[in-house]
Amino acid sequence: MRPQKNEETLVDVLDVLLRDGAVLRADVIVSVAEIPLVGIKLTAAIAGMETMNEYGLFEQWDIERRQTAVTRRQHRQAGQREKRTRRHQEREQNREFEGLDEITVDDDQDRDRSPSDDGSA
Repeated sequence: MRPQKNEETLVDVLDVLLRDGAVLRADVIVSVAEIPLVGIKLTAAIAGMETMNEYGLFEQWDIERRQTAVTRRQHRQAGQREKRTRRHQEREQNREFEGLDEITVDDDQDRDRSPSDDGSA
């Protein structure tokens, strides 16, 4: 019997791993000349974030992420409200001046006029 590569098996393993999770534990002792020098105790939990939260892992992380999302949403909504208020104020200002004609004054013509030009001399 020859080994077969089956991609569905990998998908099934990943599905179970993310859905149910797994805990890996390892004890490592580093020795030189049969003299133990360093001991390492490792524990790793591997699972999808939803499963981690169900088991109470990453609770603080989840709370912080949710608070950040709420803060972002509130900030974005406040910015949108501010834009709407500014647009409304601009529209109101434009309404004040709707019926008025535009009057322009040309400063150069006023300076060029001499007192005798206006007929008062």
